[in-house]
Amino acid sequence: MRVIVVGAGVIGLTCAVRLAEGGYDVAVFARDLPLETTSAVAAALWYPYLSAPEDRVVGWSRTTYEEFAKLAELEPSVRMRHGREFLVRRSPDPRWADVLPDLSRVASPPTGFEDGWAFTSPVIEMPIYLQSLIKRLEQAGGTLTRAAFSALPTTADVVVNCAGLGARLTASDPTVTPVRGQVMTVEQCGLTEWLIAQRAPDDLTYVVPREHDIVVGGTSEPGNWNLAVDPALADQILTRAAELVPQLRTAKVLRHRVGLRPTRPTIRCELVRTRSGEPIVHCYGHGGSGVTLSWGCADEVFELIHGI
Repeated sequence: MRVIVVGAGVIGLTCAVRLAEGGYDVAVFARDLPLETTSAVAAALWYPYLSAPEDRVVGWSRTTYEEFAKLAELEPSVRMRHGREFLVRRSPDPRWADVLPDLSRVASPPTGFEDGWAFTSPVIEMPIYLQSLIKRLEQAGGTLTRAAFSALPTTADVVVNCAGLGARLTASDPTVTPVRGQVMTVEQCGLTEWLIAQRAPDDLTYVVPREHDIVVGGTSEPGNWNLAVDPALADQILTRAAELVPQLRTAKVLRHRVGLRPTRPTIRCELVRTRSGEPIVHCYGHGGSGVTLSWGCADEVFELIHGI
């Protein structure tokens, strides 16, 4: 069976790999190649963020956590790292708490925070990881081609729509909207643990160490399509982060990036048929959780196609 996957971010590539390694003839077409996508900008800490519905997100995130835990033993771009999240008020455990083998309360949060969790989570170095997915796809016989679509192609047995924000066109779905995220990378200064601190919906700080650099963010700006770096905002991001991680005050800034998270009221992952009966699998609207849900959603897409 020939399958066309539209979109080459982490969702599209992961679905394509799962299908190709499962025996399908897979071709990926995308306007933006993997290193040009929002996925390449992501700090890529496993953490369900800006995604619904909760029950399906928990299942997808569990599958993905388990897959990354296995990959951490084989794939240099995946590491299991311990870290902490700080909260301004006492909160119940997250719905996905039972996915984590070592979730615990933070005993003494810093000033300004009343609660927090500590746990081990996968951290994925996306520029390297995306290339490893391309390699797996090609080794399984799949292909990747740059192509821009205003509508889904009709030259395959089934089409998988993983176009992210592009689903506004490919699925005629205006409910998919951007949430702008601005980040920077700084030189590695000896950090090994990640940190998340959110004082308010528009006051988000995260520090995610990788092998040779550290991703520092960020912003969460609904409806903002602007891909230009805002220097004043970059200064604010670094200042907030350095209050919690003082080592960052002297770290050299290497690069600034902006990505647009493809949000939707609920993630769309379903099989539909056109008026003439052709099957289409939609898988888009993952918000800030594309990496976190990638393998779980890929498994569901595989099962949907396998059942055709």
